[in-house]
Amino acid sequence: MNEIDLSRLVKSRLDRVVAIEYEEPGKAILFRRFPDGVRREEMPFEPWLLVSGEELAKSVPNVAKLENLEGEGAAHRVRLSFSDLADYDAALKDLKKRTGASPSSPLAPYRVFSDFSQQMLTRLGIRLFRGMKFEEVRRMQLDIETHCGEGHTFCNADLPEDEVTLVSLKDSDGFEICISNKHEGGEAALLKKMIQIVQERDPDVIEGHNIFNFDLSYLEKRCKRYKIPFALGRQGQAAKCRRSQFTAGERATQYNRYDLYGRHVIDTYFLVILYDIVHRDLDSYGLKATAKYFGVAAPNRTYVDGDKISEMYEADPETLMAYCLDDVRETDALSKILSPSYFYQAQLVPFSYQNCVLRGNATRIDALLCAEYLSENAGLPSPQASSFLQGALSEAAEIGVFRPVWHIDVRSLYPSIIISEQLTPSNDWRGVYLRLLRDLREFRLAAKDAMKTAEGAERDHLNALQSSFKVLINSFYGYTAFVQGTFNDYAMAGRITGRGREILSGMRDNLIKLGALIVEMDTDGIYFKPPQGMTDVNGMEASVQAMLPQGIEVDLDACYEAMFSYKAKNYALLAEDGKISIAGAALKSRGLEPFQRRFVSEFVGLLLKGRESELEALYERYAEDIREHRLPIKDFAKREYLSTSPKVYAEKLAKGETKRSAAYELALKSNREYAQGDGVEFYVTGVKKTVSVTDNSKLLSDATDDVRDENIAFYLDKLKQLHGKFMESLKA
Repeated sequence: MNEIDLSRLVKSRLDRVVAIEYEEPGKAILFRRFPDGVRREEMPFEPWLLVSGEELAKSVPNVAKLENLEGEGAAHRVRLSFSDLADYDAALKDLKKRTGASPSSPLAPYRVFSDFSQQMLTRLGIRLFRGMKFEEVRRMQLDIETHCGEGHTFCNADLPEDEVTLVSLKDSDGFEICISNKHEGGEAALLKKMIQIVQERDPDVIEGHNIFNFDLSYLEKRCKRYKIPFALGRQGQAAKCRRSQFTAGERATQYNRYDLYGRHVIDTYFLVILYDIVHRDLDSYGLKATAKYFGVAAPNRTYVDGDKISEMYEADPETLMAYCLDDVRETDALSKILSPSYFYQAQLVPFSYQNCVLRGNATRIDALLCAEYLSENAGLPSPQASSFLQGALSEAAEIGVFRPVWHIDVRSLYPSIIISEQLTPSNDWRGVYLRLLRDLREFRLAAKDAMKTAEGAERDHLNALQSSFKVLINSFYGYTAFVQGTFNDYAMAGRITGRGREILSGMRDNLIKLGALIVEMDTDGIYFKPPQGMTDVNGMEASVQAMLPQGIEVDLDACYEAMFSYKAKNYALLAEDGKISIAGAALKSRGLEPFQRRFVSEFVGLLLKGRESELEALYERYAEDIREHRLPIKDFAKREYLSTSPKVYAEKLAKGETKRSAAYELALKSNREYAQGDGVEFYVTGVKKTVSVTDNSKLLSDATDDVRDENIAFYLDKLKQLHGKFMESLKA
């Protein structure tokens, strides 16, 4: 099987659509990429919304079309269409006033899909990129370098002298260029040249690392300075910007969201964050660090210290241009690894490619389910109110170091439970949820089977497909407990987790009967020390499998030389190839200063390799290095992200609505304009181990090599406490 026919999963009326935009009055503009270029096409489209019934529907003004949808028990069973945006907006205002409920309220007797690309893709029955492979889309990478005024650590687009000095552009068709402020005849000419190149190359996607909060934001401000239209969209349309929030796991990032007409913006910085939410083993999200982590940094890659960029632009511009080009090459390489899964999800979910990255997994599942219902002219239910849900089984059974350790898990535990027990949300009267989950799993298995005989680009294509299916499949359970999920079902979610706990507990009990020592259990897997003398991995897997119900399959997927179990969900593993992986916030939290993270890494490495006798010497070496100022000051600096603006912080502090914060106090006193979402790096000064951090902190950017003022006693105490906790755990 060499082709996976996505139309059997979700239909699309058209292939090769790379972008969709709304245009007044009543038109959808489609951009379709073919081998000879991009074609612009039009289709009739009227903005629409759903209401609860005909009585309310008939009271709404300026309705162009009223359609009754199937489903007597559906909460929203009438679709209203409008000739233009003015009528649509007027209807929204009328409904809000008439019902007293905002469009976002789950209790509102009307339903609005505020994302217009979702409205169009759902109503027109189109999915982006259908019939295309990832490499067929034209992706362009963008990176800039800027001047930073003397006496400042950070460039500031509002300062006249902090110009854009270089712009590098690269695209997936082999084009690349670095253009210079000097060569183009000044910054204004450079900006115009950049826009001209984007229009000529006509990419479908523009990519960059931290492109939202830095590159595009900086470029827009500099364009405004010269009254140059920031026309990066198709047909010369200007970019649109608004403040938004990107959420991944427990981390929420405020950012400047840019929308480019007819194009998508993909920030590889966000892709890296999403990757790390699952893998939890990245020490930095910066471009250079992640390129090294993924093995895509070229051996001859040019590196330049950030504080030397302005100086190098004057002294050695050719080297800086090489550095800037290497940035876009690495961005391209990162995107090839991290973005295909989202690209192929856009072929199924009625979201723009950009929104497939920026929206959460459960939100994508909801869009998929709602689109299937509406494509069959079926009405939609309202979400259930949230209720208590007991989670998965998770425990650290043993603390200490164990050798060897094996890992066994249930393949797709929750999806397997849903399918084997025929579970579907109570308000999904058409059975779409279970059908889609079954089909996605079937297609994933088909893609994985096809990979066995495929080679080269075809194998990469199939791998990206199966990976995107896996992401969606694993999101189906979480969707049932998604507070905004149209088809959420908390009773069903509880049944799934309850069954999961039963299965994992049964596996634990069976492993103990076989003579294994359970070290750690988490959601769908178990780390255990095999019985004395046991070396038959396949035999152990078969023994556990034989004790499980039909439809539940296990995989003994890894054998480790050693494991350090610190506490629940915090452990380190030594693989047979010598690689060490660390999991858990207590062992690798970004709240730890760099010297602490490095100490933990070295401490754990010695433990796992059986060199416990060297632990005290390691502690003494770090303590001595701190006392003698051998560590760079950066090793003591903590980075905190501002969840609100310094101005808002100051207002809340004056009202007694928040506590004092070192990061905010330093931001307010600095000569830089900090904004919500910015990171502040600082370290603690003073001479006593117990000090007020707020009153004894200093920006890292203000540190100097000739005056070492880090608080030795403070950091020695931190090291002592960290070392003590680990040593105590070894006695448990």
